[in-house]
Amino acid sequence: MDDIVKKSLVKWPNVPYCYGWLGLDARGNWRMRDERSQQLNLPGDKLQHVALRAFIGRNYEADAQGCWFFQNGPQRVYLNLEATPYIVRSDPARQWLLHTDAAMPPIDAAWLTETGELILCSGDIVAQLDDRDFADVLPLLRIDGVAASDDALLAWLEQGQGTLSLQLEGRALAVGRLAHADVAHHFQFVRLPQPPAGKPDAAVPAPP
Repeated sequence: MDDIVKKSLVKWPNVPYCYGWLGLDARGNWRMRDERSQQLNLPGDKLQHVALRAFIGRNYEADAQGCWFFQNGPQRVYLNLEATPYIVRSDPARQWLLHTDAAMPPIDAAWLTETGELILCSGDIVAQLDDRDFADVLPLLRIDGVAASDDALLAWLEQGQGTLSLQLEGRALAVGRLAHADVAHHFQFVRLPQPPAGKPDAAVPAPP
């Protein structure tokens, strides 16, 4: 968290929280959700400002309930998550790159859902692979030690045939099966945070 943000929290400790105005999509884009987006359940507009995206990434955390937020100075802006708290891409230089532009630490667990979502974990980091990168990662998947063909992978998804693994720097990491509907519960995060009953929440996030 930025020092200026920490100082603002001390100076203004009771600023109401904000819900529904900011989102993270399944391709790692921060999205601003105005009143129309919220009313029509739309994803919102992609944030294009490079410095603002970096500022959000540096001040992005979770509370004790598994709700993720951007600490915007003294104001906590909770995020709607389309997928997982982090999105990861394959990167030739750094291997795995999070949507915050940080390199993902060594991966220690992997899961694949019945809808083809590959989820990679490193400690407390839970990151779904950007679907545009799945074709690049597919050659790293093995079923019973053999490169996974489309048909073999489909059979694994549908019937669990064989043992699926992900090849990472000379080691084979077992890939578990996980239902799409169970992802948030399994990893204990909240996709759509809501204000607690009786607690005030800010209607509009303050400018960063």
